[in-house]
Amino acid sequence: MSAPLIRLEGLRVAFGPTEAVREVSFELQPGRSLAIVGESGSGKSVTARTLVGLTGGRAQVGVDRYEYLGRDVSALSDREWRKVRGKEIGFVTQDALVSLDGLRPVGKEVGEGPRLHGWSGSKDELRARVVELLRDVGVPEPELKARQLPHELSGGQRQRALIASALALDPSLLIADEPTTALDVTIQAQVLELLEATRARGKALILISHDLAVVSRMADFVLVMREGEVVERGPAAQVFGDPQHEYTRKLLDAVPSAHSRGARLSPSSAPRLAVVPEHRTAPAGEGPLLRARDLVKSFRGPDKLARTVVQDVSFDLARGETLGIVGESGSGKSTTARLVLALETADSGVVELGGRAWSTLSERERRPRRREISVIYQDPLSSFDPRWPVERIVGDAAEDAAQVSELLDLVGLERSLRDRRPLELSGGQRQRVAIARALAPRPSVIVCDEPVSALDVSIQAQVLDLLADLRDELDVSLLFISHDLGVVHHLSDRVLVMSEGRVVEQGTADAVFLNPKHDYTQRLVAAVPRLGYQREQVAA
Repeated sequence: MSAPLIRLEGLRVAFGPTEAVREVSFELQPGRSLAIVGESGSGKSVTARTLVGLTGGRAQVGVDRYEYLGRDVSALSDREWRKVRGKEIGFVTQDALVSLDGLRPVGKEVGEGPRLHGWSGSKDELRARVVELLRDVGVPEPELKARQLPHELSGGQRQRALIASALALDPSLLIADEPTTALDVTIQAQVLELLEATRARGKALILISHDLAVVSRMADFVLVMREGEVVERGPAAQVFGDPQHEYTRKLLDAVPSAHSRGARLSPSSAPRLAVVPEHRTAPAGEGPLLRARDLVKSFRGPDKLARTVVQDVSFDLARGETLGIVGESGSGKSTTARLVLALETADSGVVELGGRAWSTLSERERRPRRREISVIYQDPLSSFDPRWPVERIVGDAAEDAAQVSELLDLVGLERSLRDRRPLELSGGQRQRVAIARALAPRPSVIVCDEPVSALDVSIQAQVLDLLADLRDELDVSLLFISHDLGVVHHLSDRVLVMSEGRVVEQGTADAVFLNPKHDYTQRLVAAVPRLGYQREQVAA
């Protein structure tokens, strides 16, 4: 085996009295990959940022040994790290919207590394290189996207731009912190193939991820972290095939899939009802609670060309049913959700809610009925007023203070958290607050737009169990939008598959995912990374 590219011994990181990382050690050779997994707060992202000198000024960092390519990098200054980052070590962060400069075109961002490290070609050659990088990571219309600002790209497209930026200088080591979290399965597969090809060229990869299926595909070696410490380590086949630590087994059990339908994913979430029913239909004589017919929506891009993003979309949603909508980034699923919520106006087609007109009303006519339908977004933090405590966030939609307490109890949040602000809560706690706020108006329909994609696997499991319980207990209907096919299969009764704005297939979850008919659906299902070892899941 070749000499280690990176050797780390005894890494310790503290923020004041709080120890975030304790005694983390590993070695990594060229052409090999290491994955670090664990829940939010386990220390995996702090470890990754420390490896490239981005821990922050408040951190106290100690290490017994940190070598890169045989040289000591444990005491590099910020100025020295700037010469290493990008050129020798690429770093992909998980928050693309914050990481990209909102005032600069995406192409400028991707080309920043080569410019700073002495690009020797012409400006035209650099532009061509940027377009090539964006195309390699699956950004559609890369020439156009390179000219757009970050907010004009979807979340998945922004994440791909970050990956392109990290690969621009072909570094020897790439550290990727949740690089595929915001990506749909086909683009995820494309990015993973790109990362594997990079590794095949002798580059090393450190992958931080809560997606255990991705880890089982990509990693040679795995570290499992909990509360700042490594609780299990070993070859990926060993960790996933014969996990020794109870915490690792818990993480594996929390992965949603076809096998988990009817079972609880989290042992820490006490069941309200026994199991998830297999399939719901509207009671005899009762029409759909939500009906969409022939929806069409187009937008005009920066090149002044109109693009139809939703084309002739129709579906019904019964009372107490969960309808999943899946498709690639740009397939029109989120725009469909906005049309259902009447946050966008359809070019043609109608939406009915509760058997009555909805999309054709004026906003003045619609406002008294807004309580009938609510929404849970992917990123609750950006949808909250950061100055408001939990009590006000939930209470703004609730009837009175008593209902706030009931709602916090309903979503499993301690009442002691009611005075905390969003930044003082964990990701899972913020999403529970978002669910409580969505429930406050007592809606009959909740639109869930990627509600668990930013959560680690164990917190995701708790939120999915909670949504299933609330749907069954309150008889509320869920329109559930996600790029994670395992999540949709676990939770949904029926599924719509969208491609290029159209519904190409629909049916029960098992029919669509286990026996897909359309070529596009078959490609989606085939692109889903499979967990190398699937523990049998038993309903609580």
